Amino acid sequence: MIEFRFFFIFSFLLLPVSAFSQNTYPKITGYAGIVHPIVTFSEYETATNFKDYYVVGMPVGINIWKSPKVGFSMEFVPHIKAENGTSRMNNFLFHPGVLIALGKGYTFAGRAAFETSGRYGITPVLNKTVIKNKNSSYYIAIPLPVRLGNDKPTSFTIGFQFGIAF
Repeated sequence: MIEFRFFFIFSFLLLPVSAFSQNTYPKITGYAGIVHPIVTFSEYETATNFKDYYVVGMPVGINIWKSPKVGFSMEFVPHIKAENGTSRMNNFLFHPGVLIALGKGYTFAGRAAFETSGRYGITPVLNKTVIKNKNSSYYIAIPLPVRLGNDKPTSFTIGFQFGIAF
C-alpha cells in the first residue's frame, strides 16, 4: 500500500502543470531596424536626405520594461553616409531613454542623445507596432531629433524608422 501511495504522489508531481499565460516584469526585449533622416532644419540650411547624399542608421537596442506601461531603453546607432561615390560610417549615437506605453500598439520613447560627432541633444520618438507575432513584432517609428553642440547651430530632424522587435 505504501508503494502505491508513493507511486501516486510521484506520478502526480511529474504531471505537466498548465499555468495561465502571464508576463513577468521586468521584461527584456530587443530590436533592430533601419532609420532614415528625411529632412534636417537648422538656422542656416534645410538639408534633405536622398538629394546630394544618403545617410542611413542601423539602430539596435535593448528595452527593459519595469511594468506594462514604463520601461528603460538603450539604443546604439551607427550612421553610414554615402556621398560622391564613397561611403563611410560618419557617426555613432548612444541613445538611452525612457519608454511609455500609450496603448493600442503605440509607445513614446524620450531619449537623450550623445554622438561621436560631438553633438548631443534629445530625441522624442513615436513608435507603432504594426504586426505582432508570437515571438516578434514589426514596428514603424517617427524620431524627431534635436541636436546641439560642436560649434554648429541647433538642428531639428524628421526621420522614419522601421524594424523588428523580439
